[in-house]
Amino acid sequence: MKNCFREGAITPESIANSIAHHQVKTNIGAHQIFLGQVRSDMIDDKEVVAIEYSAHEEMANKVFHEIRESAFEKFDLTCMHIYHSTGVVKAGEICLFVFVSSKHRKMVQDSIVYLVEEIKAKAPVFGKELFADDTHVWKENK
Repeated sequence: MKNCFREGAITPESIANSIAHHQVKTNIGAHQIFLGQVRSDMIDDKEVVAIEYSAHEEMANKVFHEIRESAFEKFDLTCMHIYHSTGVVKAGEICLFVFVSSKHRKMVQDSIVYLVEEIKAKAPVFGKELFADDTHVWKENK
């Protein structure tokens, strides 16, 4: 089972490296990427400056594995990567990276929607929104 968690923000360099490693896979005709980014929301007149993510990683990795397997069953995918941040991720930084590949674009387009919705609905990952005034509130998954 794969570890889907990365401490801190998911860097543009790691995303670029993931894309670059797929250039040798010439049976792939399409890629689709979803990047979840921390927003600087205003909640009750307080500005969100970061989200602190936590998870029971063993349990969450099992859920991510089940989501991955179900996507491979539903869609004709060649490759898939899912990475989610833990720890503090500042507003503007990437906290979720989902990358799928297939022979054809329709498969990756449909699968990315499925994967992100399943992750949001089922993955036991929790976010605490941190405000500029050093207070916080637990985030609701929407």
